[in-house]
Amino acid sequence: MLKFIILTVFAFGFLWGKSMPIAIGDQAPEFSLPDENGKIHSLSQYRGQKVVVYFYPKDDTPGCIKEACGIRDDYSSFEDNQIIVFGISYDNASSHRKFKKKFDIPFHLLTDKDKSVSKLYGTNGMFFPSRKTYLIDENGLLLKIYDKVNVLNHAEDILRSFAESK
Repeated sequence: MLKFIILTVFAFGFLWGKSMPIAIGDQAPEFSLPDENGKIHSLSQYRGQKVVVYFYPKDDTPGCIKEACGIRDDYSSFEDNQIIVFGISYDNASSHRKFKKKFDIPFHLLTDKDKSVSKLYGTNGMFFPSRKTYLIDENGLLLKIYDKVNVLNHAEDILRSFAESK
């Protein structure tokens, strides 16, 4: 019995700092984060619109360039379908501004410096967030979660998923 109590306390203590997993159909966790210019964006501001929230490891690295530029290259389709896109990493606003300018990225990059939003979404890592994407419908519900992202065709996958959800 004592072993059971000790194991339970240990497990509870371990899980105390962990975020609860989120799933398709859940309400997307609310957040407020600054963009590359310091403007705060809260998910609730975009209620009534489709939103893509994608977490990526680091500005100006090969996979992150391919992912961001893939979305950039199809961005007119995102706009035509009234889909808001946010990229989130731990990088600061200055890094985001340089990355956006260098690759002509048309959507906002948000700074999760304290890793709090990454933790809410289950993407937090010690040095970088995990590469994951969340599609959120007009009601703020999680429509799709991409745990494995192919940076070469991710934009097309996102657009297809939103089209199929109609």
